[in-house]
Amino acid sequence: MTGHEDKAVAIHYTDDLPAPVVLASGRGRVAQAIVRIAQENGITLLSDPALADSLIPLEVNAFLPESLYEVIAEILVFVRNLKAGGR
Repeated sequence: MTGHEDKAVAIHYTDDLPAPVVLASGRGRVAQAIVRIAQENGITLLSDPALADSLIPLEVNAFLPESLYEVIAEILVFVRNLKAGGR
């Protein structure tokens, strides 16, 4: 998930987790590296500056707060549908 080009947050979720987890976050060169690694691995990127601002203060390996569940669930469903349609 990216905000502006100067910040990026990577999240991960599987059914065995109680909530999505922050895998990586950063600004500047770290953000660029997160985006590059995601692109190299075929990870779907989403640009949402407001959401990135909500996620960037979270610690790596932290579960996302309940206040973000709805928006993240919508994104995860969207990405899952993209992948299913691309097969």
